[in-house]
Amino acid sequence: MTPPELRAGRLRALRPLHAASEVLNRALAAAAGVALIAMMAFTVADVALRSAGRPVAGSFEVIGWLSAVAMALALGYAQLHRGHVAMTLLTDRLNGRAAAFVDALTSLASLALFAAVAWYVVRYGQTLQASGSLSETLKALVHPWVFVVAIGFVGLTLALLVDALRSLARLLLR
Repeated sequence: MTPPELRAGRLRALRPLHAASEVLNRALAAAAGVALIAMMAFTVADVALRSAGRPVAGSFEVIGWLSAVAMALALGYAQLHRGHVAMTLLTDRLNGRAAAFVDALTSLASLALFAAVAWYVVRYGQTLQASGSLSETLKALVHPWVFVVAIGFVGLTLALLVDALRSLARLLLR
């Protein structure tokens, strides 16, 4: 879904970056859907086996990992489609350059925050990898799950970068 100002020819330079963000975040959203379906199937299997007296060892770990992956990988897609809650009480009362300035400021702040989150989640994954950290029940490596979550935050950061550049361009072109 290309925003109107990109379709109309304004901000033409942002089209390739927006397209890359959209392709990446669609793929991540599809992977999030697979994780969600896997989480649901695993939960159903665990409940069925638990009622038969044979619970699945590590079910809480696996379901926790899958839920973290599903949430993280869907963030960028939600940002692209404005699926997050937005507080517009102040910005609805602004117009022109003031609204563009507030939009640019919040976009840049969000970009900085989630770029830092992505960076620190990668660093945390590297720390877990170096230490050989294992999960409690399954004794499985934890760092691959952390890296997948980091990829979700990278997708969100890319979507926020497109938003920030678009907001800055609107501010400068007004």
